[in-house]
Amino acid sequence: MRRSELRRAVEAGRATASGLGLQVDDVVVIHDSDRVALRLDPCGVLARVAPLGHLADSAFEVEVARRLAEVDAPVAELDPRAGPRVFSRDSFAVSLWTYYEPARAEITPADYADVFLRHHAALRRIDLNAPHVTDRVAVALGVVNDRKRSPDLPESDRRLLGDTLEGLGAALSTENAGDQLLHGEPHPGNVLNTRRGPLFVDLATCCRGPVEFDLAHAPEAVGKHYEGADHGLIHRCRALNWALFSAWRWRRDDQMPDRAHRRVAGLDELRAALDRCGPG
Repeated sequence: MRRSELRRAVEAGRATASGLGLQVDDVVVIHDSDRVALRLDPCGVLARVAPLGHLADSAFEVEVARRLAEVDAPVAELDPRAGPRVFSRDSFAVSLWTYYEPARAEITPADYADVFLRHHAALRRIDLNAPHVTDRVAVALGVVNDRKRSPDLPESDRRLLGDTLEGLGAALSTENAGDQLLHGEPHPGNVLNTRRGPLFVDLATCCRGPVEFDLAHAPEAVGKHYEGADHGLIHRCRALNWALFSAWRWRRDDQMPDRAHRRVAGLDELRAALDRCGPG
């Protein structure tokens, strides 16, 4: 966020928690992009603060968390003192979550695969209206194909992204026999290693698709420990993920930190992932 907007977001998070009678003496910015995550001390709350235009996404994330908590899924939980709700304050949508101290040990590929298996099993136990992966692809294609929305994207890279999104998105739309609810973006940054074990966070990306789409966000070794995974499909989904990532970074209004570097790196990763897919 811009500095002035970030200051207002921090105050919105602080004021929301204080309004519930929670003690907030210190606020630490944990993550800052188009929305922010704030650690509030000493009340032990993680506040997720987004512009009010993201209110629907925030409400969807809270509903996903509520339903998954009911089936004991390995996910971060909403703060029980705030309840499963989104607060509106000073043009921001604020949700309050339990803050988990990170464990020092790294998550091994086997443990990562195990938490995937448990999370996917829990997702199969809830009924939720969520978009399909291909809906996300369609939105990204809209960005890539609209030069006003992605004015800095070189034409050769525009063709690469468009062809990849169309081709791999179409393939996923026909390979849907094993589709189910997914996390949507379970990369290592969205998996916390806590004293309770690994927990997934950032649940607003929940969607439908093959489990391989989730596995493609994790380190490559993880898929080898996930029983029944289609490794060829993981490679194709990894390429699709990098195409999606790159499409978002080339948006005119993208606010990801270090965007210039990430634009180039995303396209390089996409080309490498396509090479791994092999011919066709």
